[in-house]
Amino acid sequence: MKICCQNIEYEKDLQDLVNLFFDEEDCPFSIEHLDEREGNLLKSVFLVGSGEERKKFEKSFVLPSGVDALLEKSLTKRHFKNHLYQVLSDLTKKSLPWGSLTGVRPTKFARDLVERGEIKPHLVSETLVREYFVSPQKAKLVTQILQNQKSIIKNDKLVDLFLNIPICPTRCNYCSFISSELKTVVGRVEEYLDCLINELEAMKKVIAEKSYIVRNIYIGGGTPTVLTAEQLARLLSHLTYAVSEFTVECGRADTITKEKLDVLKQNGVTRISINPQTFCEATLKRIGRKSTNKEVFDAYMLAMEEDFVVNMDIIAGLSGERFATFKKTISTLLELYPQNITVHTLSVKNASQIRGEEIKYKNDITKMVDYAEKTLAENGYKPYYMYRQKHQVGGLENVGYFRDDTVCRFNIDSMEDTSSVIALGAGAISKRVFSIENRIERQPNCKFIEDYISRIDEMIDKKIKFFS
Repeated sequence: MKICCQNIEYEKDLQDLVNLFFDEEDCPFSIEHLDEREGNLLKSVFLVGSGEERKKFEKSFVLPSGVDALLEKSLTKRHFKNHLYQVLSDLTKKSLPWGSLTGVRPTKFARDLVERGEIKPHLVSETLVREYFVSPQKAKLVTQILQNQKSIIKNDKLVDLFLNIPICPTRCNYCSFISSELKTVVGRVEEYLDCLINELEAMKKVIAEKSYIVRNIYIGGGTPTVLTAEQLARLLSHLTYAVSEFTVECGRADTITKEKLDVLKQNGVTRISINPQTFCEATLKRIGRKSTNKEVFDAYMLAMEEDFVVNMDIIAGLSGERFATFKKTISTLLELYPQNITVHTLSVKNASQIRGEEIKYKNDITKMVDYAEKTLAENGYKPYYMYRQKHQVGGLENVGYFRDDTVCRFNIDSMEDTSSVIALGAGAISKRVFSIENRIERQPNCKFIEDYISRIDEMIDKKIKFFS
């Protein structure tokens, strides 16, 4: 069901909220939104139902005087969403964990409220609950994360460097990333690396000319460790910046070898990820991952010997998993005791193989996320970054946890939009943050490896202009 809006610029945000209340094609209502404006008085009207059964819900708001057009639009949208949330919540007798908030970054939303002077820092949780209908538990989570994000530095000369390797050994059934299976592109990997290195070298000149300072380096994907040790060494030899945080996503344990970890260590990498997603091997087979638990344990031991900071990802809601299985995964994680743990909630996106499949045990998934938060806290982990995705089961979130002062600064910079990112490779999206103007611009590379290779000169020219 699509909401019909008189003012089209607010339609997408209102539609996103409707989608959180109802499964696709499962909305029993026809919804039309009208708005009227007289001076600073804003009236929001929702017409719900059809024919004689259509009900009218009306609410008025007063917009503050003297704000700029961008903030006024934001406040107007906020009022409309809050009104729609109240209407749908009353009609369905249902509440959402994140209330009327539909954006990717609830913590950034809260920080912006504080930085604009709308609320005091100690009132963040109370405001989210009272004005945006966020559950007390989620509001507390936002407050905890803001308190743990002490590494934020706003300086437009600081940049993060991101390189994308959009290749995996196999494709997981829940994955929506534009990533190729290695067997389909194996003949073009060297050519892709040539182009990636050319783009990197071109941007190194811009970094020097414009006096940018590289703060963090992050190589993601995909699974960068599908590359051979020799290929990794060739790429890393071009990354000569003296940074204290250098992360490589290793992800799939079946791609990790001692030789590759040696190469990473020798080239200054400080952090890696080893992502089991679950420690139930029956689930791993269902979702298309060939890793075994033994491979994960062996890779983790190798990483410990090399003294890497290790993050491990798990997913709540994988195909066929019940709460008891997830509890065992948490228990196994705590036995390993990595410095960082990221708990994802399953997101069923259009590009994934599971799109359209019935998601079983939805009630278990909320229990999984709550259990992870409680149990990790009891074992010394603290939340430090969080983001949401469309189509996440239960309207939930992904949360990164850390122990012993090992936050990943790149994750915070990226999720909070506080630092510019020079992003290289197919599918990479660069970002420039203009902190004084409170403005962000983005510049995407083309999505697919073949297009990236054929259009590399165009990608480089655009990137140089974007950061000049």
